[in-house]
Amino acid sequence: MEYKTLADEILRGVGGRENVTSVVHCATRLRFKLKNAAKADAAGLKENPGVIMVVESGGQFQVVIGNHVGAVYEALVKGSALSESGDDDEGADKGSMFARAIDVISGIFTPFIGIMAASGILKGFLALALACGWLVPESGTYKVWFAASDAMFYFFPLVIGYTAGKKFGGNPFVTMMIGGAMVHPLMIAAFDAQQPGAASEHFFGIPLVFINYASSVIPVILAAWASSWLEKRAMKILPSSLRNFITPLICLMVIVPLTFLVIGPVATWASQQLANGYQFVYHVSPMIAGAFMGALWQVCVIFGLHWGLVPLMINNFSVLGHDTMLPLLLPAVMGQVGAVIGVMLRAKDARTKALAGSAISAGIFGITEPAVYGINLPRRRPFIFGCVGGALGAAILGYFQTTAYSFGFANIFTFTQIIPPAGFDQTVAAAIAGTALAIVFAALATYFFGTEENAQPTEGNPKIVPESVQAPRGKTLIASPMTGSCIALDDVKDPTFASGLLGKGVAIVPTSGQVVSPVDGTVVSLFKTHHAIGIESADGAEILIHVGIDTVKLDGKFFTPHVAVDAVVKQGDLLLEFDISGITDAGYDLTTPVLITNSDDYLDVIPADIGQTVSEQNPLLTLLR
Repeated sequence: MEYKTLADEILRGVGGRENVTSVVHCATRLRFKLKNAAKADAAGLKENPGVIMVVESGGQFQVVIGNHVGAVYEALVKGSALSESGDDDEGADKGSMFARAIDVISGIFTPFIGIMAASGILKGFLALALACGWLVPESGTYKVWFAASDAMFYFFPLVIGYTAGKKFGGNPFVTMMIGGAMVHPLMIAAFDAQQPGAASEHFFGIPLVFINYASSVIPVILAAWASSWLEKRAMKILPSSLRNFITPLICLMVIVPLTFLVIGPVATWASQQLANGYQFVYHVSPMIAGAFMGALWQVCVIFGLHWGLVPLMINNFSVLGHDTMLPLLLPAVMGQVGAVIGVMLRAKDARTKALAGSAISAGIFGITEPAVYGINLPRRRPFIFGCVGGALGAAILGYFQTTAYSFGFANIFTFTQIIPPAGFDQTVAAAIAGTALAIVFAALATYFFGTEENAQPTEGNPKIVPESVQAPRGKTLIASPMTGSCIALDDVKDPTFASGLLGKGVAIVPTSGQVVSPVDGTVVSLFKTHHAIGIESADGAEILIHVGIDTVKLDGKFFTPHVAVDAVVKQGDLLLEFDISGITDAGYDLTTPVLITNSDDYLDVIPADIGQTVSEQNPLLTLLR
């Protein structure tokens, strides 16, 4: 229910169902393709407590949510019949050629990014097992796990054929079959039996040069585009009674031979040139290449531009059997983790420490959005120090030419993926040292210089006094929305509220079943289940009143609202009523957190005396400016 509510709010924020062409999701964000980006309310979405950040890049409107993005995506698609495919592209704002390219790449690779990363990690574990002598290649255990880890990469033409077909608006099963033909055992056997450079077979008199397309990327993408193009035109010409089987027949009969005759050889040549070009640039100065990638990778991630480099890494594995770009990203990721460690060590309030702790755990496993958007980027200096640490660490990896032997996304498991077939060597030691340098530098720099209050005075500039000791510039009083006894927020039996993640405040155990407005202001949110309401005061305080713990599960039962969203209210106006006995008899805790969700806009939020009874409209919170 909570995910459904958030999904509905996000859908409204992007301009409604009619403004959405397609949507996919990656590890932490929803990626919308909108018909008119001007209809989206980016500012409003950023204020939503369930949204970490909103990014508009690469022709996509990206809503960063966090690790539970899959559940929100499922609720979004089920509730609105949205589609991943690009069938409805007509009328959409396609953007620049570069933006469209990024959109195509992300649309093709995003659906299977999780299993691809998992396959890479499993390959890394197998390499570690071989290096440590735990397994041998001849053992059945190794062979079974190797097959599990290698299946995704070997059968890339099938997997990419399916997702590319969906992205290009064609029949994904037709394009998947084209990919299947490319790795069919008959074709692989013909390749193995073929003399080097010789055309031993013909297609209607045209000589065939067989190529091993296992693990290839670019050929099947081009073949899927050609098939989708042909399919759309065939569908317009053929009568409706014949389309369902004649159109796939035409695509298979035309595109499969075309792939083996033209598309495949040309794309394979282009893939080799791309890999050779990267190798040339890298070997000019691996150290500079490392520093460059370490510094700018997270900047690319912010704008979604990293998708332009993902196919290059995968192509390196396909053509060369290894990749030197992936290891350079490890210090870039861990540099941001180090910066968050510095923020957490320096922070004094529980909310920042809790946010930093969760961001660190996510960052270690390669998910840096919570660290970047939630902690580092808003403070600016920690993000910069993280990038500098990433550059220093990646320069070391570049100097020693650390290489990855299986694909994945940079995280703690990447260390297993850089173990050479011959076993541990200096390239692995360089990866450990470079990553450690990135973390330590970013953490120390952030701890000592990462915030304005840590900055040392310079000549002509007064020292900035920490906010905790500054004299209040003013205060705002928030009245109690109900009658009951006050308890400290950290005593609430819900870790989300107790940690202060949603804001500072206090909790009330109510003795009367009504909620009144604590301020003069506007109702900005009212959950469909009516158990929680948000008010924005006339002077900008954002107040969340959440009646009970887990009462969302009641689905509105025992709650009666008396206002609607956008209603203008005065202090003391009745907002909603609830049945105390009904809720408690149903087994729910009625402890009601009253939070200031924009607590960061204030020096402090001071609650009324804990343990005392407070009456509605009496002072409850004092906000210091």
